[in-house]
Amino acid sequence: MSYYFTSESVSEGHPDKIADQISDSLLDNFLAFDPESKVACETLVTTGLTVLSGEVKSEAYIDVQDVARKVIKKIGYTKSEYKFDADSCGVISAIHEQSPDINQGVERESEEEQGAGDQGMMFGYATSETENYMPLALDLSHRILQELAKMRRENDKVQYLRPDAKAQVTIKYSDDDKPEAIDAIVISTQHDDFHYEDHTMLERIKDDLVNILMPRVIATLPDNVKALFTDEVKYHINPTGKFVIGGPHGDTGLTGRKIIVDTYGGKGAHGGGAFSGKDPSKVDRSAAYATRHIAKNLVAAGVADEVLVQVSYAIGLADPMGIYVNTNGTAKVDKSDSEIAQIVGKIFDMRPAAITKRLKLKNPIYSDTAAYGHMGRKPEIKEVTFRTAGQKRTLLVETFTWEKLDYVEEIKKEFGL
Repeated sequence: MSYYFTSESVSEGHPDKIADQISDSLLDNFLAFDPESKVACETLVTTGLTVLSGEVKSEAYIDVQDVARKVIKKIGYTKSEYKFDADSCGVISAIHEQSPDINQGVERESEEEQGAGDQGMMFGYATSETENYMPLALDLSHRILQELAKMRRENDKVQYLRPDAKAQVTIKYSDDDKPEAIDAIVISTQHDDFHYEDHTMLERIKDDLVNILMPRVIATLPDNVKALFTDEVKYHINPTGKFVIGGPHGDTGLTGRKIIVDTYGGKGAHGGGAFSGKDPSKVDRSAAYATRHIAKNLVAAGVADEVLVQVSYAIGLADPMGIYVNTNGTAKVDKSDSEIAQIVGKIFDMRPAAITKRLKLKNPIYSDTAAYGHMGRKPEIKEVTFRTAGQKRTLLVETFTWEKLDYVEEIKKEFGL
């Protein structure tokens, strides 16, 4: 019997995502000028106000208000009618120094024995149903909003678009867990308050999103995914009608409230820890990236069609409490999931310092992760420049290192593939 699965994404202008992007931009600036910075930044955004809080231990001095305003401006909140804009919103900082009680559990004389910054469990997931080894419903949701943001910035036929938006995709699956068709797509986008003589506001927006946005999205997809878009797809565009009041004026935004959007859209599992604003000594972030790296390389190597990896830690201890692997019955090797987990533990050093070194996580690479998902993105090497408080630093960094398929050959060798 077939079934349906749904995932959603939110745009860079969603209030929670504004908060994530500010938090990660603060982190990047601290790391750019001091790679050993310990950072846990939280952001709140609401009508006319941004509040920065959290704990930092760093040799760098950062103009945090300037960093926050630059992020808000880049996203597109630049008009006073939004009731939240880069130039006029208040920015309050309540950032203070990291607790020495936490710090003593993390730092060690030997860097390799660095302890985990907290207890907890982290999950990584990968599936063969898409080219980037992500669940299809979430991948499509991200793509829709990324293309919508491009259209907004082009400012051509859709000048009325404002930054806040959400997308949701429902997929029909077959008995053998294969996508059969796109069943429904929901898109809610903030817009200017306007009226056209020949169309109502809702009709114009629906027509533009179905006939301009979606063909642009579909054109970027591989043929097997394009085939899932039939004439039977149900589109729900701004189903409540008017969506003028949005962004931080419509809803207060907080760092870390979109952890399912950030990861796998409800597929696999999640340990509960948010990512944005946290340096890599926080295993909530670094170990979640490391387990995604493992899961993706296992699937790409042909060990299984679907892999869920869990790792857990105790605060202050370097070695994980355990590594768990679940292939959901899709394993292609003659080994149990527990045997696969044992081999994974031999291939991948999961101590926090080893993860940080392997994935190059002390670099300022996190702003790019803070919208449209931390997983499934394309790794690239690029030059980045940071300017704050009269300082300037230009660095060459590698982004989304946990998405690299750099362990496939080693895994094949270990599994005899």
